[in-house]
Amino acid sequence: MSPADTGASAVVDAAPAVPTVSLSPSPSPSSVVDPADSRMAPGGPGYRRMSLALFLAGVATFALLYSTQALLPLISGEFHVAASEASWTVAAATGGLAVFVLPMSALSERFGRRTVMTASLVVAVAVGLLVPFAPSLGALVVLRALQGAALAGLPASAQAYLAEEVRPKALVTAIGLFVAGNSVGGMSGRVITGWVAQEWGWRVAVGVVGLIAVGCAVAFRLLLPAPRHFTPGSLRPRVLAGTVRDHLSNPLLRRLYAIGALFMTVFGGVYTVIGYRLTEAPFSLPQGIIGSIFLVYLVGTVSASTAGRLVGRLGRRGALYLAGGTTAAGLLLSLPDSVAPVLLGLVLITAGFFAGHAVASSAVSRTAAHGRAQASALYQSAYYIGSSVGSTVGALAFHARGWSGTVGVGLLAIMGVVTLTILGSRAARTAGRGEPAAV
Repeated sequence: MSPADTGASAVVDAAPAVPTVSLSPSPSPSSVVDPADSRMAPGGPGYRRMSLALFLAGVATFALLYSTQALLPLISGEFHVAASEASWTVAAATGGLAVFVLPMSALSERFGRRTVMTASLVVAVAVGLLVPFAPSLGALVVLRALQGAALAGLPASAQAYLAEEVRPKALVTAIGLFVAGNSVGGMSGRVITGWVAQEWGWRVAVGVVGLIAVGCAVAFRLLLPAPRHFTPGSLRPRVLAGTVRDHLSNPLLRRLYAIGALFMTVFGGVYTVIGYRLTEAPFSLPQGIIGSIFLVYLVGTVSASTAGRLVGRLGRRGALYLAGGTTAAGLLLSLPDSVAPVLLGLVLITAGFFAGHAVASSAVSRTAAHGRAQASALYQSAYYIGSSVGSTVGALAFHARGWSGTVGVGLLAIMGVVTLTILGSRAARTAGRGEPAAV
């Protein structure tokens, strides 16, 4: 019986498992080269171009998706609405992505990963250039929902592209670089919008993000190598439904989907509310300084890109425990009304979140034996549902109980991550299949 059947945490992979752990130094996962494998590997042809292209796609995705998050206090002020209402400009975008990611992944199975990713970026950028002209909060929310739906073709297709075109031993690192692009996009979008909005308002700020995304989209299309291992699939609803049913019947995949959603609940809640907290007393920070707070995303860039080495040392479950513990420590540290502990708390929250996300999402890509785009799409759907829930519930908790309410929501989500990881450990012991050290 396979680990997928038993719910064990061992990963289905094309590479053979290592039966024993040697005391001598072992090669890094990405350095193991099979000359018969024509897929890309670090140092090989096309790998750098592919990495840069998907890094830029990740930048554009997060910059567009969260372009209004750092600007919520200004949007609240212009439209005279509370934080919970303004937060819908974030929740609508992530919700649109969550709803459409599975249908878009099916299109990528039929028409190709690169084609769907390119079309998604083009449409999302076009909508992004309309966002600054929204005449009302309702119109802004609708445009943001359309933007999220357009972006839905990118995350799952990117992970499926990597699973098909990159050697298995380099997959965690490659996906980590894509997630690192997400962190850079999220950081740059928020920092830029913060300073631009301070001088010229939130409408000019989101317009600037749209122009940056145009450049990323053009570079992405020029750099990304044509797929060599893609095989077109079927668009028949029965086939798609069967694939989705197979993935949802896999206990390991279900746990990974839930873990991604819970991590994103924390992250969505914290970064939706933090701007409101820092504009109020005793902080009373200007918009430009608040935008610069998002430079802590650079920590996420590092933690995501090194997730492969973390998994190599601790195993997947160990890496998830560390990511969850780091995130929880950051939440608790951010409670005092002082800038220094708040900043350090955000650093830990960001590092833990991006590490956990990179570990869980790469495990999905490696576990799925077929229908990888659908497997990744289900993860992305759960992930962005978590973002929408976190943005909305986090804002409601902040309105009711202040920052401590938002922290409470985050801690409950991290308890869920730890519980699910413990269940995975028990399933592995029951099946008698320990997790290899190199996984």
